[in-house]
Amino acid sequence: MAEVVALRRPPVRQSVLVRSPRSHTFDTFVGTMGTWWPVNPFSAGKDRVRDVTVERRIGGRVYETWADGTQVDWGEMLAWEPPELFAMTWAIVSALTEVELTFAELGPALTRVSVLHSGWEKLSDEQLAEACALPGGYLGGSFDKGWAIILGRMAEAAEGSA
Repeated sequence: MAEVVALRRPPVRQSVLVRSPRSHTFDTFVGTMGTWWPVNPFSAGKDRVRDVTVERRIGGRVYETWADGTQVDWGEMLAWEPPELFAMTWAIVSALTEVELTFAELGPALTRVSVLHSGWEKLSDEQLAEACALPGGYLGGSFDKGWAIILGRMAEAAEGSA
């Protein structure tokens, strides 16, 4: 029997149930991110952010735009399969990681949105301990907490506009 070895730096996994059809939930995530994403604290520009844009194609950018027109990249689209999936690089940490979001239709107006944030092995122990938007960094569980907050805000937005 093969020995099971735990991942040294497992991916962050979070999910939320959204009372909204899958296509509407997907469109809310990618189309109105600038209205519901909690830019303070989850962005580079915080209160300066006026919009978040998702270029809807493989190779497209995901970026924030500040009030003065400055654009800051969050990442590049790696997979684009509406309304089921998109994946992107995540440039907000010290090294590129990857974020994959899946939208599973559980019923006519019920969708499970799951995030898988991986690639932590690219970061040093010091980088993993650095505080990001929330204190503690990856090692302190701040990405788990952060994605839970972000998915909760998205669910509220999708349910409120369904």
